[in-house]
Amino acid sequence: MFTGKSCRAPLRRVVWRKRPEGIFARRGLAEGRTSGSSETSRLAYSDRPRSCRTPRGPPVPHHQTRTRLSFAAVAAAALAAVLLLSACSAAASPAPGAGGGSPVAGGTLTFGRTAAVNNLDLNQQITANNAFAIDKIFEPLVSFDDNGEIIPWLADYEVDDDGLVYTFTLRDGVSFSNGEAVTPEDVLFSLERHLEVGGPLPLTAPIESIEASGDRGVVITLSGPYTPFLSELSGFANGIFPANFGGKSEEEFFKKPVGTGPFVVNEWDPNGDISFVKNEHYWQEGKPYLDGLVYKFIADDTQLRQQLAAGQIDAIDTVPAANAAEVEGAANTVLSKTKAWSTEQVFFNTQREQFADEHVRRAIAHALDREGITAATGFGTAETANVLLPPTILYSANGEKGIALDFDVAAAKKELAESAYPDGFETTLLIPSGNSQRAQIAQVIQESLAEIGITVKIEQLDIAVFRERFFAYDFDMMINNGQSDAPDPNGFITFQADPEGFSKSYWTHFTDARVTELMHEGRETPDGEKREAIYREIQQILAEKVPYIPLYFPSNLKATTEAVQGFTVLPNGSVRFQDAWLAR
Repeated sequence: MFTGKSCRAPLRRVVWRKRPEGIFARRGLAEGRTSGSSETSRLAYSDRPRSCRTPRGPPVPHHQTRTRLSFAAVAAAALAAVLLLSACSAAASPAPGAGGGSPVAGGTLTFGRTAAVNNLDLNQQITANNAFAIDKIFEPLVSFDDNGEIIPWLADYEVDDDGLVYTFTLRDGVSFSNGEAVTPEDVLFSLERHLEVGGPLPLTAPIESIEASGDRGVVITLSGPYTPFLSELSGFANGIFPANFGGKSEEEFFKKPVGTGPFVVNEWDPNGDISFVKNEHYWQEGKPYLDGLVYKFIADDTQLRQQLAAGQIDAIDTVPAANAAEVEGAANTVLSKTKAWSTEQVFFNTQREQFADEHVRRAIAHALDREGITAATGFGTAETANVLLPPTILYSANGEKGIALDFDVAAAKKELAESAYPDGFETTLLIPSGNSQRAQIAQVIQESLAEIGITVKIEQLDIAVFRERFFAYDFDMMINNGQSDAPDPNGFITFQADPEGFSKSYWTHFTDARVTELMHEGRETPDGEKREAIYREIQQILAEKVPYIPLYFPSNLKATTEAVQGFTVLPNGSVRFQDAWLAR
């Protein structure tokens, strides 16, 4: 990483400058073509550094089950599980990779996941099932480590004193998986395509120009200050690929893409599994250690755990909190629990008449015991949310009192009495099937709202259909998760509160002029007390207006067999499989 001031080299030629319309936009790569399978949506990216300094920090619906699990029963089970998890922890196996000796090359690791990979176009994706395959193929100029700090990746960088000119120098010897060297022209083509497609995770920085400088340099000039620029660049959607798609059509290219990542697509069933082989030209010497990586599609999380326990797969992407103690205590199984940039939430479709009424939303917020829900369904692996931003995100106000609407049934009834629906109403809560934890949360919500006169029907849908429904704004309420890819608040807030953004405030259609104003101010304000105050006010307004109810901050819970070493989980939930290896 460069540490000095900008020493910009003479520009060879200008390849891209901001213009009203671009070639890719005209090709119809608009938001309607976005696809994915996981219910978890990736958020836009952000970060704090304005120089090279280390940053700080959606079949037939299945309705509710016949067995009703009371809040008290769930809470009792949760307490028992927490005690068991605590007891197991003392004698638990070491964390993946700990004490495993020197890395061993070879072997294929099979990773069980609850959603299939169905699209590898990095500029058109938003869901975790696709994102965490894409980031094994394509890589950005900069990335972040397991602590969330921005680090050089394909390139070193420096920033001028005004924070407007970013100079990137490609690492010597970086090649694509076909063996061809990465050039500034490849970088410019990749970033231009992302800028002009206008996909779900757009580059929102005020980029004035992108220029090639010499054989390895790229200079990006902004028209104004933009504090989160480096972290925005670190997102998977900004991965680099060959100029002109290596001579192929876009459609052909993304069926068998070429990138700089540690793995290359071998076989792929968009409705099933995807297998990778190692990139023999990977720029990190000696990596990846694995010869191959398989993402095995197993829709049900119970089946995931059973196959892991039987040794049929090597690792799994998700462990329900209720099963964490079971997994940790099982023989030959290692639980991975890491901090996440994530918030589990109840979302309201404010286009629905009832939920356009702020009193209704506030009534529901008062009716939900967030601490009780966290204890009953988090089983000691989650932290109660008082605000939207997780404490792992810069400027989270979660530690402050008096922001969130407290659990208060009397206050809930009072708010509902002041609404247009004083006698209550019927509504539907949408959740994905195969997710036992969300099914439990839904039952608790159903019971809680019944106390204030709101009748809730729980609708469980196949995960792909669930996604289609909320992408089409076809829901009343839903339980979903917001996930960021950087510790800066801009990405999280932009995705959840920007009415003009791709997700229209995370598909709630919530609009607040003051939040929008503050959101723009936050992007342009340098880090410090003023920027912190901006995001504190945003969190306060969102807590009062309640377009969604943050419930808790989950941990990243995954598991492996004891043979898996070097299993590095990033705060965004992705695994750095180039570091993983199999002990023999």
